[in-house]
Amino acid sequence: MDYPLPEAARRYVAAHLHDDPAHLALQARRHPGLPVPELVRQIQARQKARAKLPAWADNPDLIFPPALSVEQASSARTAAFKASLVEGQRLADLTGGFGADSVHFAARVAHVDYVERDPKLANIVRYNLAQLEVPNVAVHATDALDFLKTTPHHYDWLYLDPARRDTAARKIFLLRDCEPDVVKLLPLLLHKADRVLLKTSPMLDIEHAVQGLGHVRRLWVVAVDNEVKEVLYELGQEPAVDPERYALNLRRDGTQQEFRLNRAREARATPRYAEAQQYLYEPNAAVLKAGAFKSIGTAFELLKLHQNSHLYTSDVLRPNFPGRIFKVLATEKADGTALKAYLGPEARAHVTTRNFPESVADFRRHTGIREGGDIYLFATTDLRGRPVVLVCEKAQAPVTSAPSQP
Repeated sequence: MDYPLPEAARRYVAAHLHDDPAHLALQARRHPGLPVPELVRQIQARQKARAKLPAWADNPDLIFPPALSVEQASSARTAAFKASLVEGQRLADLTGGFGADSVHFAARVAHVDYVERDPKLANIVRYNLAQLEVPNVAVHATDALDFLKTTPHHYDWLYLDPARRDTAARKIFLLRDCEPDVVKLLPLLLHKADRVLLKTSPMLDIEHAVQGLGHVRRLWVVAVDNEVKEVLYELGQEPAVDPERYALNLRRDGTQQEFRLNRAREARATPRYAEAQQYLYEPNAAVLKAGAFKSIGTAFELLKLHQNSHLYTSDVLRPNFPGRIFKVLATEKADGTALKAYLGPEARAHVTTRNFPESVADFRRHTGIREGGDIYLFATTDLRGRPVVLVCEKAQAPVTSAPSQP
């Protein structure tokens, strides 16, 4: 497809941005002068981009690649966070994709080399960079390995987000299965750059990655609205044994929750246990992914309900806890009749099961409690090994950032 789009094509896309792409495809014959199949793909890609790249989705001057490239792109929020980690004169984005990361890196680094082996995608990004008025990104339609072998430059940073789909489009996550193979490429990467920033799947085991890479200086587990989206590893010249880990939760209101730990501090932490007290604390997903199962309680002087529940309690509110905080109203058995006394005639509550013999669906089925309302039920196991349900309401507490475990 040629770009920029002709005016008639732009009007078609703008008029149908919120319509069903499948329905539009069936009506293609009504617009004989337009390349409707390609325009429908543009609409579909913009719809997929709306949540993660809203400013791009609303920009009529941009061209969008196939929807899969949009799905694999970083969101504006995670791209901005990654950019906050780098600085210097020169960075190469070796797995450029749709270019969201390169554009954000360009705001922090004097010159960015965008590298993408798909020439069609590289051409789209070259065009979009001009529309976005980002002059300090150079586009290279080549393979990452070939680029590294031929570039004369030494870089402050190299960035990689290896492809996590195999030739059959199945999702993969082990480093050795991704393309490029970072472990095999690591000597060349560290020869060409002072530091490397690597993005991996949240499914990859952190301990396995640290051991396999061997040069991890720091790492970040990044969640968006309590869903872990990516894990970032900073690799340096010197071998590293126990890197600092930062658990970040980027929240919808623009604030973030943070907790810092490493393996040694986590091993030293000695949890204390108790029955549920006035407040209940549920760590966010980034904290749990980072492996802070004991040090999170020690850092905030909290008591743990059970070794395997990863729920914490206190009589004094700890407002900066990186997760959700609830006020405990009662402790009950998993009995629908007893629980409905707190819920009113609608019998609605939000249900979480942690270290409990039933799933949320099974719990709802046998208690008759539906989703919704202002009450939160935590079905878990207490200190004595008994299944209990904690009846809670949200505690009104500001949450900004969290201390590390000393």
